[in-house]
Amino acid sequence: MNVLDTSVVLAMVNDEAGAIESRSFLDRSLISSVNLAEVLQKAAQFGLDPEEVQKLLGEIEIGIVPFDNAMASSTAALWSLTKHRGLSLADRACLALAEAVGGIAVTADGAWADLDLPGIDIHLVKR
Repeated sequence: MNVLDTSVVLAMVNDEAGAIESRSFLDRSLISSVNLAEVLQKAAQFGLDPEEVQKLLGEIEIGIVPFDNAMASSTAALWSLTKHRGLSLADRACLALAEAVGGIAVTADGAWADLDLPGIDIHLVKR
């Protein structure tokens, strides 16, 4: 199971460097509802239609996982392990979901490089 970070989805939507590799992780992929909110906000920020982006995500069948109390606790607990890299709440939500499902957190964010988090596998897409 692959858990997609906002940066990977945006790379695909914007056809940025790393988009081709990012697409290879779509099979059986999930995204936290927190990351989905960030994708839609950034889409609007970049002049894209958030509804079109959401439609695209539905077409490629990315599973959206609600952010519940357990995810909130796990996300908060990751702060002390990631604060030295400046990871955002959405970054940590992605990592918490990957941990919860035993999946791989896929990101294009270089701040995640060499993060060593027990129980969480991370793949950095090359940009």
